[in-house]
Amino acid sequence: MRILLVSLLALALGAPPAFAQQDLGPGYVQTQFGPMGPAGRDLLQKVALAGLWEGPAGRMGLEKSSNPLVQEAGRHLIEGHTDLDRRTVELARTLNVPLPTQPTESQQGWLDEMRAAPARSQEFDRVFANRLRAAHGVVYKFLATVRTGTRNTAIRDYAKVCMDTVLDHMTVLEATGMVDFDDTEAIPLALVAQPSSAAPSPTIPPRAPQQVVTSTRQQEDDGVPDGLLGLGAVVVVGGGIWLWSRGRSSRRMHP
Repeated sequence: MRILLVSLLALALGAPPAFAQQDLGPGYVQTQFGPMGPAGRDLLQKVALAGLWEGPAGRMGLEKSSNPLVQEAGRHLIEGHTDLDRRTVELARTLNVPLPTQPTESQQGWLDEMRAAPARSQEFDRVFANRLRAAHGVVYKFLATVRTGTRNTAIRDYAKVCMDTVLDHMTVLEATGMVDFDDTEAIPLALVAQPSSAAPSPTIPPRAPQQVVTSTRQQEDDGVPDGLLGLGAVVVVGGGIWLWSRGRSSRRMHP
């Protein structure tokens, strides 16, 4: 009965069909995994770029450092980006996204800085740990933003794998003991670490009293608010009483 009432109310009120597609604007295309937008393409390309310099950096960590912790971080970088590179190429081919083949100018500069640092030196270890840790921090925030907002299930799953890999890399880089957290330009302080006045809560505008009363008791049931169901029920009951009253009147007039 409840399902029938929901269906009748939806038809009566002109409810939009469940399969209606929302226009998300320019730059979006529909895929078998859901809408694919600029952020999803940017994600694939940025992860590909990361692999173009972090893989070689990991190999330098193995070859140029005498610190076992730096060498361990290098191994994690190599293994992590070998896996991510494969996933990135496969998903980019499926979603028809072109990928870069050369690192950016900044990334190439970080690699050159590592190559210029003397082997088996603390200078190399510091450059290795700090450049990679700072870059991973930026990428991690970007991944979280895309993962939160994308409606494409394949991109969501891919972003989750990327976040796990990047977090692993950040952890092993920090374990070297060479990361300079006082360099707040490369690794900014977290906002929640500041006094509460630095991060004021957003102001929520008050709603009209009628809106407040309506929303406090409103719940969803199969996509239709209970208030609407209640209105439908009142209509049905009222109609039944009216028909019953007419029947009694008719019987009195025609005994």
